[in-house]
Amino acid sequence: MNVLFIISSDDGETIYNAMRLANVAVKKGDEVRVFMLGKGVLFEQAGSEPFDVMGQINQFEGDFYV
Repeated sequence: MNVLFIISSDDGETIYNAMRLANVAVKKGDEVRVFMLGKGVLFEQAGSEPFDVMGQINQFEGDFYV
């Protein structure tokens, strides 16, 4: 299955959960693409202790566009 995520929020919890779902899809064998648009390009600053955004992004093995 082909899956596309478009993340346009700078909310750490939102980005974290979207990337967790993207990582699960990759592990199940889906082709996954993630596009960071608008405020989503600020993802590096969006993380916090309970929401490790960069940890999820670093383990992502699909196509990632900023």
